[in-house]
Amino acid sequence: MTPQIKTNSWKAMLFASASLLAACGASSSTAQEVETTASISPSTINDRLPQDEIIYFVMPDRFENADTRNDRGGIEGGPLEHGFDPTNTGFYHGGDLAGLTARLDYIQGLGATAIWLTPIFQNQAVQGSGDDVSAGYHGYWITDFLRPDAHLGSRDEFRAFVEAAHARGMKVYMDIITNHTADVFALRECHDASSDLYIDPQGPCPYRSRADYPYTTRGDVNGEAINPGFLGDDPQHQTAENFSRLADPNWAYTPYLPDGAPNRNPEWLNDMTLYHNRGESFWFGESELYGDFAGLDDLNTEHPTVVAGMIDIYKSWITDFRIDGYRIDTAKHVQPEFWAEFTPAIMDHARSQGIEHFHVFGEVYEFDAGQLARYTTQARLPAYLDFAFQGTARGFMTGNATGADFQSLFRLDHVLAEGTATAAILPTFLGNHDMGRIGSFIREAYPDATDDEMVARLRLAHALMMFSRGVPTIYYGDEQGFVSDGNDRQARENMFPSVIPEYNDNELIGTDATTADNNFDTEHPLYRAIAEMSGIRQTHDLLRHGDQIVRHADHEDALLVLSRLDSETGEEILIAFNAENEARNLNVITDGRNTRWSSLAGQCASASNAPGSYSLTIPALDYVICRADR
Repeated sequence: MTPQIKTNSWKAMLFASASLLAACGASSSTAQEVETTASISPSTINDRLPQDEIIYFVMPDRFENADTRNDRGGIEGGPLEHGFDPTNTGFYHGGDLAGLTARLDYIQGLGATAIWLTPIFQNQAVQGSGDDVSAGYHGYWITDFLRPDAHLGSRDEFRAFVEAAHARGMKVYMDIITNHTADVFALRECHDASSDLYIDPQGPCPYRSRADYPYTTRGDVNGEAINPGFLGDDPQHQTAENFSRLADPNWAYTPYLPDGAPNRNPEWLNDMTLYHNRGESFWFGESELYGDFAGLDDLNTEHPTVVAGMIDIYKSWITDFRIDGYRIDTAKHVQPEFWAEFTPAIMDHARSQGIEHFHVFGEVYEFDAGQLARYTTQARLPAYLDFAFQGTARGFMTGNATGADFQSLFRLDHVLAEGTATAAILPTFLGNHDMGRIGSFIREAYPDATDDEMVARLRLAHALMMFSRGVPTIYYGDEQGFVSDGNDRQARENMFPSVIPEYNDNELIGTDATTADNNFDTEHPLYRAIAEMSGIRQTHDLLRHGDQIVRHADHEDALLVLSRLDSETGEEILIAFNAENEARNLNVITDGRNTRWSSLAGQCASASNAPGSYSLTIPALDYVICRADR
């Protein structure tokens, strides 16, 4: 049976969330929409730590189209030139920065306090050919790192968006890329059939390793000597003096600029020696760091010019727009030495601009928590997207993980650079634009589930993210019950009306609407549930800053109980999650100073059984939050 959400409770909690933002300069008019008239200084926003945020992750092209004049990005011709084709999942659909600004009420009403946008930089409009042709609507094919994509808007429109968000007490996180640019350069051996070097690879250029094709010979290890005196790119040789000797880019392949290919901005990005030029990554070993990512030109991030250039680019966006954080794309595919230099420079610059708690987190597509942890030590990234949490949460919600799996994950928090302090600022998530949506994972696991059951399971999944350690990150559309057919472009549906059949035939959860409709329904049961959770989280500091203790981690079932605790005062909040089909009763350990309890969500006994022991009843597919009264 689907848990019923009390409207009055939802409105009260959302009002509390809005009130917290109002303390930072925003004002609230109703529980559903927050109208803002007061402005707020960036320094006031900066009083909040990363773990104080609730992030809303959005792809601007698919969110809202407020200005149809920019749909084609100012490019003449048809879809294969300008990239706009709202009938195709792989092309621009018309969403823009002005649309995001127009929908800030909706985002803030959900309880989000920070907005993470996919990259907004100018992209190559169209890449590929035949069945592989698609457009740069997602933002990851950058040609100009210094201005927004004309399909999305102008620098002034981005500034208006940031200022409008800041006026509401909301932060803005940009999605950035240092690993690669758009696919601009070609390789004679693979792409120029008129060349004597052409080898007809029948697919992407095969990866050519540094050992077989060193930087110091042309073609292969037995080729003509080039780049005399270059000592390689090991960390000890990553100096300007050494890389000044790397003048000939023809070590593995012969790169060239095809007719009609765009130049990149800044100008230094047009230097062929600043790319690896080794062919396609096969996602293992050396190729993970040196190979082209799906054909995109892989930057030589060992080169001091690239390091300095990327630092300058991303400092400028902080200076010009006073944004509040960076999500770093493809961090896994860049040498750790790059991050160890890049990240401190960016953080120091943000602080010099008065942005004290600039949040930097990398994308490391890896589900092993131990492997992820080294990016906070060796690479010195402050945080990463917590794929290990996502994998565990997905398993917990689909019958493939138990409470004990979460206990194993949380134990590894202690190997992070700053231990549990680092764990507290890891963005946690349930699905995304690459892997697909949590609604799809759950429906695949339970194809016969009723709509009420699906709402309950999705509500519980979001509670699991909202009330455990980390920074909850909501993927746009999940609050409207979106269920995608798969990953990647299949999970990038429009929030404004879509004309794509493979989107519009999806059976959304908790609604009779389809993606052919506007999907900004503030009465949707999942929107309301997430808004209620956001209010609880923002009202109770302990849920954001308290120590996390696993009180019960079932080794057979998807049952987990956590405490968020102030060990000095004994202040404690218990959170229990039950992803099983039957209610569960159990006794759990608590701080012995706590004997009286009240409910923040669900039913809670008013008193402990005995000092140090508390009895919980957790309904099926539900969660309970009990607060010690002190």
